[in-house]
Order: sequence, then structure tokens, then C-alpha cells
Amino acid sequence: MDEGKMDENEWGYHGEGNKSLVVAHAQRCVVLRFLKFPPNRKKTSEEIFQHLQNIVDFGKNVMKEFLGENYVHCGEVVQLPLEFVKQLCLKIQCERPESRCDKDLDTLSGYALCLPNLARLQTYRFTEHRPILCVEIKPKCGFIPFSSDVTHEMKHKVCRYCMHQHLKVATGKWKQISKYCPLDLYSGNKQRMYFALKSLLQEAQNNLKIFKNGELIYGCKDARSPVADWSELARHLKPFFFPSNGLASGPHCTRAVIRELVRVITRVLLSGSDKGRAGALRLGPGLRGPLVCEASPFSRSLRCQGKNTPERSGLPKGCLLYKTLQVQMLDLLDIEGLYPLYRRVERYLEEFPEERKTLQIDGPYDEAFYQRLLDLSTEDDGTVAFALTKFFSLVYEHNLVRDLSSRDVTIRMTVMRTLRQH
Repeated sequence: MDEGKMDENEWGYHGEGNKSLVVAHAQRCVVLRFLKFPPNRKKTSEEIFQHLQNIVDFGKNVMKEFLGENYVHCGEVVQLPLEFVKQLCLKIQCERPESRCDKDLDTLSGYALCLPNLARLQTYRFTEHRPILCVEIKPKCGFIPFSSDVTHEMKHKVCRYCMHQHLKVATGKWKQISKYCPLDLYSGNKQRMYFALKSLLQEAQNNLKIFKNGELIYGCKDARSPVADWSELARHLKPFFFPSNGLASGPHCTRAVIRELVRVITRVLLSGSDKGRAGALRLGPGLRGPLVCEASPFSRSLRCQGKNTPERSGLPKGCLLYKTLQVQMLDLLDIEGLYPLYRRVERYLEEFPEERKTLQIDGPYDEAFYQRLLDLSTEDDGTVAFALTKFFSLVYEHNLVRDLSSRDVTIRMTVMRTLRQH
């Protein structure tokens, strides 16, 4: 990318989260990811650069090791003309959801992350003549805390996502509670996975988006977004799944298309062969919490019928869901166990501030840092060394560093119909 010849009119709003905003190029398969900050919070250009470089390093030296080379795109930090960034910010402002406008795009440093646009396929020839479908899912945390440090009984029964649904509806972020429960998706049980994915499609919130040829065709921006329209989604996807079978429009067609979409997503989530180190993590036979969330509508429905919820059928060890769950389960203490260790580290750094750099608190996130994450010992000897080890391995599992958290990982599946060979 030629940073010296940047035209804001060639870029369009793609989406944003709590910490960053993404724009996509109209022609090339690239996106730019900018950091966002509250209006009264200023950071130097050097701090912005280091923040972005830490994201790259963490992806390259930690997440790639866990999930595999083919599943993690690290990108690179680029410096852009400030005038381009300012004009781009003005251009996309009207497209941003009102609920996200409490933070401003960083227009002062000129730094951004350049990444491939996974809503398109860029490695195959002639793809422009066939529809390209990209499904983006944020599966969230797939287990219930099993740590003895957890003091709230409810946290041993209900997953984090389902509890947060009640909070977000109560505060007006979303209109209604989603029936999606991450434990259903991570169960590996086809029946539970189907219910979870169908629930995501019914109430996508910001956990599911669907792109066709790089353009968003399905997904919510905020509580003001219109109600999900399956018939409209089926109209977009019918040529993709049923190009020539004569399936008419109407409820039957819609159900058939949605069913096929869920089948394809499930197949992708359960497949995978790229080798990472997550499968080698030893979490111990007794370290798994409840396999069913009591708040899951799927589980509640079966209980009302006097039936037991099918538990895990087991995720294939090579699949991305399995690897993601294994990394999430590095959290052996939960936030209630982590906070006292955080305070121990904080007090130590107050006394010895020069140690912050030596201990790699702010990076670099290299191979040595990765090795610290593999220490799964739980016996606290009261030392700062133990607190630091657990701090490193757990701080990224919670939203303390949301950019790097495996709990907030986004899975993108891009597929295209192939021409049948006769």
C-alpha cells in the first residue's frame, strides 16, 4: 500500500467495536484498523504506535502459536498522512452507530493496522464472477468458571455471556435477550450448535455479521437497528446455496436457505487441520466446569419437558472452536482470583517502577513472553514471581486488554461456490 497516495474516497466504513474502527478499500482486499479513544483522553504518537505494534507482536508470537499459522492474521503497522485520516474521519462519521460515537477515531498519530479484508477472497482467480460469502462470528467465552476463587454461586451455573445479556437489555444497549449461549456452540453437539447458530441469526446483536462480495447484508449496529429479516437474507443467499434447483420464494425457501447456512457454518467450525499448540495444553481432568449453562433457553426448554440437555459430543481437536476454547481455559483463576494477584503486581511496580520494562508488562510479546503463558501451576506461594506469571497468562483472557483477549476473538469464514467438474 502506497501511504503517500491515499484518497479517502476510496475507503468506506466497515465496522467498529469498543476499542477500534475499521475501514475497507473499495477495490483492494485490505482494511485499516484505527484505535479509538474518549474525547478527553490523549495519547502520544509513540504510545499509539507501541499499542498497535503490541497487537501485532501478540498475534504473531502468542496467538499464532496457540491457534495455528492459518487462523491468525497479524497485519502490520502503517503510518498514514494526517490529512487523509482527518478527511476519512469526516467522511465516515455519518455511518457510525450513535452508540459508538462516545469515542473518537485517532486522527493525531497517523498510525493504523493494515490487514487483509477477510470479507473477500483474494487468493483465487476469477472470484469476481461468483458470489463470495463471509460469515463473521464472535463466539464469546465457551465455559463456566471452575475456579475455587469464584465466590458468587451464580457464576458457577450461568455463563458470562448470558449474565451480560440481562445487563445489556436493562441498560438499553439491546432491545431483547438473545437465546444464544456460547456453551451450546462450543458443545460440539449438532443439536445444540444448530440452536445456538439459529439464535445468533435471530438476534445477531454485534456477535454475527454476514457479508456478500464484501458488503454487509446482515447484522446489527445497535439497538436501533431494524428487526432481523430472514426472508431478505434468504433472498441474498438463495443464489449461493440453491443456484438452479427451482426453489420458490416464501417461508419454505427461507427455512431451507437458513438451514443450509447453519449446516455450512457448523461444518466449517468443526473442521480444521492447521497445527497450533493449543491441543498440547494440559488443563487436567478435573478442571472443567459445568458443561451446560442454566440460563440457556435450549437447556431450559428441555428441562420443562423433563429431559436432560445433551452434553458435549466433543469438539474435534483440530478445529478452531476447540483451539479457542483451550486458550480461553488458560484462565484457571477467574477475575476474582486474578484481581488480588494484579494488586500484588501493582504494589510491586509502585515500589520498583523500573522493573516494568524488564518484566515485559507493556511488551515486547515475544517467544519468551509466550513461554510464560504455558505455566499452568495454581499453587500460590505468595511471591511476586507467581503473581506475575498468572498475571501474564490471565490478563489477556479477561477484557483488561480487549484487543488481545481470546474471549473476544472474531472468527471469519469466507466461502465461495466452486464450479462442478464433469
